[in-house]
This record gives sequence, C-alpha cells and structure tokens, in this order.
Amino acid sequence: MNEEEFGFETQAIRNQIERTQYLEHSVPLYLTSSFVFEDAEDMRASFAEEKDRNIYSRYSNPNTNEFVNKICKMEGAEAGYAFASGMAAVYSTLGALLNSGDHIVSAGSVFGATHSLFMKYFPKWNIETSYFDINKPETIESFIKPNTKILFAESPTNPAIDIIDLELLGDIAKKHNLILIIDNCFATPYIQQPIKWGAHLVVHSATKLIDGQGRVLGGVTVGDVDLIKEIYLFSRLTGPSLSPFNAWVLSKSLETLAVRVEKHCENALKVAEFLESHPNVNQVKYPFLKSHAQCKIAKKQMSLGGNIVAFEIKGGLEAGRAFLDKIKLCSLSPNLGDTRTIVTHPASTTHSKLSVEERLAVSITDGLVRVSVGLETVKDVIADLKQALA
Repeated sequence: MNEEEFGFETQAIRNQIERTQYLEHSVPLYLTSSFVFEDAEDMRASFAEEKDRNIYSRYSNPNTNEFVNKICKMEGAEAGYAFASGMAAVYSTLGALLNSGDHIVSAGSVFGATHSLFMKYFPKWNIETSYFDINKPETIESFIKPNTKILFAESPTNPAIDIIDLELLGDIAKKHNLILIIDNCFATPYIQQPIKWGAHLVVHSATKLIDGQGRVLGGVTVGDVDLIKEIYLFSRLTGPSLSPFNAWVLSKSLETLAVRVEKHCENALKVAEFLESHPNVNQVKYPFLKSHAQCKIAKKQMSLGGNIVAFEIKGGLEAGRAFLDKIKLCSLSPNLGDTRTIVTHPASTTHSKLSVEERLAVSITDGLVRVSVGLETVKDVIADLKQALA
C-alpha cells in the first residue's frame, strides 16, 4: 500500500522515525542537546541549511521531528514546528509573521492568554487587534484595514463553545490576501482539519486532548511551508522549542488519539443531553446538539462534537460557585482534554478579571460552566453533575 493511502489511526501509529541499529520497536528518547558532524564540510553544509539534519535540539530533534510529522499528516499540512506550550505556539507564530504597524482581525471569543497578548503586549509593538462577534460573521470584512495581515479564530471557542464557519473565513482570507490562522485545540485534527477550508496555519495546545492525560505541556503550529520557515527561524533564535521528552510523550499519545476522542465525544454528547433536560439549567451548548445555533456549520466541518460542554446554571455567579463546591467526582482544574472530567466556572475563575460587559460580549454569562468530559463511566459523571446541580 502507498503510505498516503493509510488511514488516520495507521498514520498516527506507524509514522515513526527510522530505527537505530538496535532495531527497537518503540521509538527511543533522544535526550541530547546537540549532534555531531562527520567533518568540517558536513558541519558547514548543515549550518548553511544545505542539509536537512539535526544540529541542536533548540532547532530540531528526532523526537520533535516525529511528533511534528505526525501532526502534519493528520492536518494535511506541508510543514510544522513544535513548541514548549500552546501559548508559545500562538505567540511565536504571530511574533514571527507580524511587523510593527500590522493589524490583526480576530474573533472576540479567544483563549484568555491569547486575548492578553492582543490587548496588553502587542500594542507595545504598534500591533493592533480588532475583534469581531463570532455570532455576526457578516461583519468580519468591515474590520479589515489596508494594514490587516492576519485573520485569527478558534472553533469551537473557549469557553462558550461557539462555532465559526471555517470555509467563510477561508474565502475572506483569500479575497483580502490575509493569513488565516485557526486554533484547532478543542477539535483536534481527528475531528477537524482547518487547512481543508482555507486556513494557512493551524495551532494546537498539545497539552490538551493531544496529550490527553494531563502529563506534559506542548504546542505545535503546522501549515504552509513558507510561513513555517519564518516561524522556524524566529523560534530557532528565541528558543521556545518543545523538549525531546515531551515530544516523545506527545507522539506516543497520538497513537491513541482517535480511540480516546471517539469515547470523549460519546460521553460528552450524553452529558450534554442530560444537562439539556435538567430543570436548573438554562442553556446547554454542545456543537452536535440540535439546539446549538451553529449545529449545521459544526456538522459540515467537524466529524464529531468534541469533549467540551458549556452550560448555564440558573442563579448566576453564586449558583456557579455553589455548583463547584458540591462537585465530588469531577476535578476542579483550569486544564481540559484530560482522561478525567474537569469542571470550571469561568466568571469566578479564568475570566474573573473581565468586566461583566466584556464577558457577555464573548457569551460568558455569570452562570456559565465549562465541562471537559473525560473517559470515566459516563453514568458516574452524570450522577456527580446531577447531585451538584440539586
């Protein structure tokens, strides 16, 4: 069989670096800071980038190379680079491509740390960001200026689980000659491949579902080879590279991504259906529920609904805090995508520094709860949520 004809799971498991002379079955760890050269000419040619080889683990390493290659195949990307965390991926990707005076058009619903980059730090370098309402996609083009360079979005969004039409974003980016960057963390490449819809770059926090067990930090950006070269050169100098050990863990994690995500999504849909029927819940947002405003778009670009469910508890801020205090089985944690179900109340924790108006602008109500549904027996998760809602 041609390697390109292999299925997702086969690619995730069998796409490995070459075996050493020891013929190991599982890829070994390459815990080395640097690599040696055969002679002076080999060293010169390597540093001149006339040879594609490992020089220093801040640049590349066999373990990070394997991890990146797997993600590239899963996303349909030409090239990629791996980072120490998801935010290192976001910052380095944008930092490599933006110049002073450039402008970003972004969905208003973005991860809190990404929002801080846009609003607190990029203005120091004369880089401006304009936010569009993800529920009003018809307004996106009105935010584009002559100096706009990047169109940025997450889908599904964190934490409100809104969906943006990736095909629409791809068409807008093409029309206005913009670089479209999609944070695909919540969906993973198993559920959604933004490059198919016109994205130039795809960013992941590998810390989440890609690792899937709350063990290591990691990030990755994949996409157009020319853009990745700019990101590589920037990152080679600034040093946010992924450690070989974490890359090894994440590459092994990808071998089980498909089976884990299938079960996550199966459990999440059952949790969403339970919550939708509960009298103390105002609203439930899960991409594959018929009640989700963008369900049709979600089913066009996603193969499954993901593992994140957002719901609004009746009673607002105090009801949300009381709910967390009653939780017994599930974990209270800022992470997500773990084997263990995690619940978070954004208004009193992760987004508590935003004003009420700022939170409502991105669909974060006082009673909103985010549930990262894990791999436990789903009836046990539902029982815990039920008693906490009582």
